[in-house]
Amino acid sequence: MPLTHDEITRFLKSVHPYDALPSEVLDDLAKQIEVWELEEDSAIYELGQAMPGVFVIYEGQVEITDENGAVVSHLGLRNSFGERGLLKDGKAATKARAHTPSVLMVLPPNLVRELIQGHDVVAKFFNRTRGTRTGPQGLATSTVSVLMARDPATCPPDTPVQTAAQIMRDRHISSLCVTEGDALLGIATLRDISGKYVADAMPETTSISSIMTTDPVTLAPTDIGSDVLHVMMERGIGHIPISEAGRLVGIVTQTDLTHYQAVNSGELVRRIASASTAKEMAGVTAEIPQLLVQLVAGGNRHEIVTRLITDIADTVTRRLLAMAEAELGAPPVPYLWLACGSQGRQEQTGVSDQDNCLMLDDSVSEADMPYFAAMAKYVSDGLDTCGYFYCPGDMMATNPRWCQPVRVWRDYFKGWIAKPNPEAQMLASVMFDLRPIGGAFELFTDLQADTLAAANANSIFVAHMIANSLKHTPPLGLLRGFATIRSGEHRNTLDLKHNGVVPVVDLARVYSLQGQLTEVNTRARLNAAEVAGVLSASGARDLLDAYDLIAETRLEHQVQLVKSGNAPDNYLPPAELSDFERSHLRDAFVVVKTMQSAVGHGKGMLG
Repeated sequence: MPLTHDEITRFLKSVHPYDALPSEVLDDLAKQIEVWELEEDSAIYELGQAMPGVFVIYEGQVEITDENGAVVSHLGLRNSFGERGLLKDGKAATKARAHTPSVLMVLPPNLVRELIQGHDVVAKFFNRTRGTRTGPQGLATSTVSVLMARDPATCPPDTPVQTAAQIMRDRHISSLCVTEGDALLGIATLRDISGKYVADAMPETTSISSIMTTDPVTLAPTDIGSDVLHVMMERGIGHIPISEAGRLVGIVTQTDLTHYQAVNSGELVRRIASASTAKEMAGVTAEIPQLLVQLVAGGNRHEIVTRLITDIADTVTRRLLAMAEAELGAPPVPYLWLACGSQGRQEQTGVSDQDNCLMLDDSVSEADMPYFAAMAKYVSDGLDTCGYFYCPGDMMATNPRWCQPVRVWRDYFKGWIAKPNPEAQMLASVMFDLRPIGGAFELFTDLQADTLAAANANSIFVAHMIANSLKHTPPLGLLRGFATIRSGEHRNTLDLKHNGVVPVVDLARVYSLQGQLTEVNTRARLNAAEVAGVLSASGARDLLDAYDLIAETRLEHQVQLVKSGNAPDNYLPPAELSDFERSHLRDAFVVVKTMQSAVGHGKGMLG
């Protein structure tokens, strides 16, 4: 399908960062773009091949695999790929193929480099989407608060050296901070014990104060990684206590620096893809909170952070499916595992349960069903082991209702659309966020298209879905204040999930139904709604800006919890925000409320 210059320009206006380029630059860019039309299963590039440029998907789906053949990601409309290899050494670090018939826009290498050099918005985008910081540059510019281990082990100055050594052994650490009250007196390391206490054959009664380094150099949590590196190199030390207002709050060791450099999404995906047990994968997914901290600290946009975190969940799921097949044998008929909820939308954060289902080829028999029940249990149990806990509402493939042939799924959607009662509205809201993860993707293609067409044609169903989308409202109070939770465990906080991002998620789903849009990701839906004319340009920009601010605030809150040693959640006390932040967050909520009101009155699509 040849694309005209106008079609290319209009499409690029819906894809970041090209949407921020001046019109004359965008016009020139459109003239230099190549368009590739690919048949299903066509190779786009191979591992180690010279990269032909950066790709943007105009139509179809693309599968990215690593050097071991493990699927790293499935990409769809408006997704970009290929920039990592191109900007690193010009060679492909992965393999890419067209999973379905696809149309790709290709930005030649020279054009990409010109855009990066000439436009800050493009440079910023590619710097952020190249991945997490794995080398000295990312480490050097991170704050010490991100790098340090909190609550360092301590002991009083009169502690016998042997006792101190036992503490280090039992806690698998290489140093102890010697304190008296809140005051840091010194630090003792295993090297001190071996080089002084053991080598000099000091008496058993020797105290730790006799061998410690007194008045050690310290840094503050607000210092940066380069300060740590410089102090360690200059003084030849491997442990630096971190103090704040005269109080010991953490420690940074060479091990911490190594660990920080090792935690990146690509490395986690690689380790999961080669894992042999769910327990082994759980050891990897336990590092996701630290990855969240690093991604946010690196200035990555929320949609990049959540996409990378979701990619890890996808990899876990596909690895568990492969392990299930290895244990149970080949599946008797083709199947497709799909995710819904935040994983389906590629919007997972540091808090995630599992929402999934199985679609089976219509040739499946009753005799085949025990196989898929066992597969569903194997995968769901494995996901729970890895920290993706069981869905409280039982929206999982282990529920026989959600493990059915495609013909049954068709009947489900027909029934929900024909009789949109409250349960149907709830189920449709969940199931319209379905995204294939592993198996026979073709089982879903026609079903998705037919369902969207049927939903769009039923004005009563759409009206019910609109009403359902208004149930979650932004937390706006009187006199420019917030309406916080009034009672319970989370009293006086804002629920940044159900009253923050969910109202936008619900609006975007309504727009996608009205426009018969196949996108599942919320940001992608809003952009597609604008291109399709379902949402005005000004409405789309306002809602995107509001959504970005709310989602970024949510991630920052979760990061602060992780950095303080707590589990991430969605409940933000407004007192933690500055007046400036509160004002802007409230403005974002007002935008969402305004768009809800417009949709509720039937005039929000183009108003």
